[in-house]
Amino acid sequence: MTIKALFWDIGGVLLTNGWDREQRADVLARFELDAGEFTERHKLVVPELELGRMTLDEYLTQTVFYAPRDFTPDAFRAAMEAESRPHAEALALARDLSTRHRCYSLNNEGADLNDHRIRTFGLHDVLLGFFTSCYLGVMKPNPAIYRLGLKLANVRPEEAVMIDDRVQNAEAARSVGMRAVCYRDAAQLREELAALGVE
Repeated sequence: MTIKALFWDIGGVLLTNGWDREQRADVLARFELDAGEFTERHKLVVPELELGRMTLDEYLTQTVFYAPRDFTPDAFRAAMEAESRPHAEALALARDLSTRHRCYSLNNEGADLNDHRIRTFGLHDVLLGFFTSCYLGVMKPNPAIYRLGLKLANVRPEEAVMIDDRVQNAEAARSVGMRAVCYRDAAQLREELAALGVE
């Protein structure tokens, strides 16, 4: 079966993660916030953020600015955004493959940070559409998000490859009939895609 579409995770594949453990730890240390207290508040609201039911400002009000701070929400938000970096080799590979294959994102992210990362790293030039949890109202590894992505791209599961750095997300993609590659680095990804007929 010819592969017609590639679905890319963004955080951990094309870019660094947006607001995962490492990014949170770095920013919390810089602003000298209590990591334990933040984490308890974060756990309660992050699904709402990533499902698009809460804005980043609302998230920050509940996790950081519920008490007076000697820094502004804009400063904290800028520090969050500055954590994002490109994975240059993977991004170059995606850019090259997008000239021959339909490429989409399939990722979990809150709307504000997702939009910032798309604009900052020129992902519109690589991906035809952004099937993100905040827009679709469902998150990986729920099989429903993969089925919805396939419907929106109008491809059959066996015609699609999911590229993700998390094993559980790759397994969930396979559970709906997609091919999947668990990303480690660009060279490994290129090799595994080639084995699937994606040159």
